[in-house]
Amino acid sequence: MTAETLQRTPLHDWHAAHGGRMVDFAGWSMPVQYSSIVEEHQATRTAVGLFDISHMGRLLLDGPDAGALIDRLVTRRILDMNPGQVRYALVCNADGGVLDDVLVYQVTLPSGELSGYGMVVNASNREKIVGWIAQQRGDMDLKVQDATHEYAMIAVQGPRAIEMLDGLCECELTAMRYYTGNMTTLCDCRVFFSRTGYTGEDGGEIICDAGSAVHIWEQLAAKAAELGGGPVGLAARDTLRLEAGMPLYGHELSEEINPIQAGLDFAVNLRNREFIGRDAIAAAQRDNGQPVRVGLLLDGKRAAREGAAILRDDEPVGHVTSGTFSPTFERPIAMGYVKPTAAAPGTTLTVDIRGSRHPAQVSPLPFYQRGK
Repeated sequence: MTAETLQRTPLHDWHAAHGGRMVDFAGWSMPVQYSSIVEEHQATRTAVGLFDISHMGRLLLDGPDAGALIDRLVTRRILDMNPGQVRYALVCNADGGVLDDVLVYQVTLPSGELSGYGMVVNASNREKIVGWIAQQRGDMDLKVQDATHEYAMIAVQGPRAIEMLDGLCECELTAMRYYTGNMTTLCDCRVFFSRTGYTGEDGGEIICDAGSAVHIWEQLAAKAAELGGGPVGLAARDTLRLEAGMPLYGHELSEEINPIQAGLDFAVNLRNREFIGRDAIAAAQRDNGQPVRVGLLLDGKRAAREGAAILRDDEPVGHVTSGTFSPTFERPIAMGYVKPTAAAPGTTLTVDIRGSRHPAQVSPLPFYQRGK
């Protein structure tokens, strides 16, 4: 795609005017960084980082059969969700392969009335998931709206994120439980706020009307600067999520990988329910021979990249799916898939980085956990 044909978030012009280096990401023009990756990473770990995640798909499903359809589409039980609850789940095909990992919201109005379900999907998978829903709904009674371009989405992450937001919001966010959300007023605008994120830090995510995005973002950016934080691009978002051991679709997740291999058992409810891919996933739970996702700590300074071979005693046992030099730990870290016989924490392996063998050790995930 050319720069002229890329999709733009409501904050695109702000990024371009404030030093954001814009790149093509899943067909969207997005800021990859503003200053340096390390500075933006450390600002999020120590203070607060702002992320424009408006490129992610936002779907609304409403009607008598909305809950039943979503419950059939995803690996996690949905019908028992409480008002304002948010759940991480996976959409799988009949073979158990992951079509996408999603957040499902039970959306409520300020009155407390249930007004349907929201689903946030990855930007690269939005059209695929919209098509999958259309294919699977049959004659079920519901309305599906792709509201991606009508709304913006902003993530506020870091140890001082909630402190900062509490001063701008009408409700007390500190009391809000993780993976819950509510309609509220933030910066004098009505928004949906959820205690969710993709960095391993505290904070939340804001969904607002596209027309309110710049107003909200500018107030957040001003407050973040006072605390030593600021805008963060896609590059540091990737180093943050990798330290937190969070999978990224197209790397740790794909239609060839099932949730059990990926270590996402917590997001799979098999008992007393049927969903697409259930039988294949149940079979995968009994299969002790399939490759599994692991963390890797590497010696030296060179980061392993996607596709690098992982070896044990010179025999290939897997491959790297994501790798970086960790700003927090000041050493290379990676995630990948290896044979179960090479997956135990502490196992000594090597990674082939451009023809050179580098020592590595299997590490539990996540690499990074924030303090309580």
